[in-house]
Amino acid sequence: MTGRVATRVAWSLCAVSVAMAVAGLLFSFANRSIPSPFDYGTKGGAAAGIVALLAFPVVGALIASRQPDNSIGWICLVSGMIMQLSSLSREYASLALDTGPNLPPGAVAMGWVGNWTWPSSFGLSATFLVLLFPDGRLPSKRWLPVAWLSAVGIVAVSVTLAFAPGRMENLPLQNPFALESAKPLLDFLSLGIVLLPLTFAASAVAMAGRFRRSRGRERQQLKWFSSAASVVASLFLLQITLSFLTGSIEDFRNTSFPQRVLQDVVTVSFAAIPIATGIAILRYRLYNIDRIINKTLVYGVVTVLLALGYAGGVLLAQAVLPVTDDSPALVAITTLAVVALFRPLRNRVQGFVDRRFYRRRYDAARTIESFGSRLRQETDLDSLRRELLGLVNDTMQPAHASVWLRGISTERSTSAGFSGGSGAGGVR
Repeated sequence: MTGRVATRVAWSLCAVSVAMAVAGLLFSFANRSIPSPFDYGTKGGAAAGIVALLAFPVVGALIASRQPDNSIGWICLVSGMIMQLSSLSREYASLALDTGPNLPPGAVAMGWVGNWTWPSSFGLSATFLVLLFPDGRLPSKRWLPVAWLSAVGIVAVSVTLAFAPGRMENLPLQNPFALESAKPLLDFLSLGIVLLPLTFAASAVAMAGRFRRSRGRERQQLKWFSSAASVVASLFLLQITLSFLTGSIEDFRNTSFPQRVLQDVVTVSFAAIPIATGIAILRYRLYNIDRIINKTLVYGVVTVLLALGYAGGVLLAQAVLPVTDDSPALVAITTLAVVALFRPLRNRVQGFVDRRFYRRRYDAARTIESFGSRLRQETDLDSLRRELLGLVNDTMQPAHASVWLRGISTERSTSAGFSGGSGAGGVR
């Protein structure tokens, strides 16, 4: 496929995805008075998910139009289209719940489409995107069985959902294309659901191996993707843990409203994966990832510590003082304490993260700080030149460094050189 044809195909498919998203939002607005039939998330969260997941086809079109030979762009594009088709189908089918016997044309059939298409988008993004990132090729041929098993699992689950008798998933409608005679075969195919989490885990292992062997640009690309995937996985794990503790893991319809809001957050967070993918492959601000990871670690730890401190302070005050947990004085005091602790705690955590995870950068910063202190007290130019060259060698490790000093009243200059370390660099 030529570049021009790939661009047209990619943006045409993206336009179809956007059109389906707009239609899905309109149907979602029309359904606003109908109780949500979905077992997962809130009514408003479904609309937010439609908008957020547009990141998949948009990023996919950007990548496919610029790098048509890289399958990552096409995977994002196709999985994003399937996501929007599934959302549109379910929102349209929901109209059947408020129209009585006068069903909208094809409402049940559209619900059927949304019932069995979602495993394809989920499998593509959770297995193939991870296995093939960032160059569109497998890490090695030994991972080919994982790709085949994932494809088998996706097909098996989709066929089961498409033709299983009874109520469709997430919709109180009977399956219009149920095959009662094929129930034994469908029960066997339903075991394919076991393959999906196994292939997801295997794909994560493959990416971890690729990360260990990576260097330079590829390593930065993998950092972007793995950071986004870690955020999504952490939120999903938190949501599953809360569902397990509250007993709603077996039936999402019994989930409390705060948990449904968390489910919406999980859904919207999936947009981080295509965004990180686009940044990594198109190399836009590629090398900013270390700073983002650093700040995420710092503010994540600070937030957790302050939350624990706030809760502990409230409990301690209740145990010592005759106050209730909704006392205005108690709330004001604990809030002021948290605000006062924020800056010193952040500095402490920042120093710990720099020492533990960014040691080389931390040492370089300390060296520069020390040089700045000596610079204010040193007046001899030769000593300053030696100090500066030593500083450059310690922090940047160039192959050669030189300092040129130009006189105020003359065009003559002096030059001094220093060699050592690896790479190349210079100071003027």
